[in-house]
Amino acid sequence: MNPDMDAHYMSLALQQAEIARENGEVPVGAVLLLGDGSLHAAHNAPISLHDASAHAEMRAIRAACKASNNYRLAGSTLYVTLEPCTMCAGVIVHARISRVVYGATDPKTGAVESLYNILSDKRLNHQPEISGGFMADQCGALLKDFFRSRRTGKAVS
Repeated sequence: MNPDMDAHYMSLALQQAEIARENGEVPVGAVLLLGDGSLHAAHNAPISLHDASAHAEMRAIRAACKASNNYRLAGSTLYVTLEPCTMCAGVIVHARISRVVYGATDPKTGAVESLYNILSDKRLNHQPEISGGFMADQCGALLKDFFRSRRTGKAVS
């Protein structure tokens, strides 16, 4: 764990979240760093792709699995701006991602600490290392501004 390295990759995830926001999607971004140093970045796109599973984490994991020709991603670190949901947490376990670093907690759908503790459930065959609340203020502000603009009907600048 290197805080400077984590900050760098979380900043890249925030850039992805900005792309999602610009596209009218909920601003969540993810960056998956594989053990070989390759990087896979993605943003939320369920609206534009007409795919309920097109969360940032899912899209980054799919890209990494395809590029590595393997569904297991041992030795990888996932950086995501929002606490993963149950779907994404399940895929993180199945993909054997070694570490998850996330920003803002999600009291409505969070499955790492807010509603469920999927990633630390000892009954499952894999538990990644978890670093929650990393750069939470920046990650949370992006989401709050997005939803505030939705409620007021004003564009976010």
